[in-house]
Amino acid sequence: MAKIAETMNREFKNVFVCKACKTKMRADPQKILKGKVRCRKCKKGAFRPIKRK
Repeated sequence: MAKIAETMNREFKNVFVCKACKTKMRADPQKILKGKVRCRKCKKGAFRPIKRK
């Protein structure tokens, strides 16, 4: 079964995972790279992109 583009965008576009507490957040990639985004749960700034299945 083929993946639908709208579904892929909704699930994976601009979603990042905190490296410390594994919380998912949606944020602008440019803000993540500049370090302007903090985790809501642990207040750290280390994020990675969500892994696609």
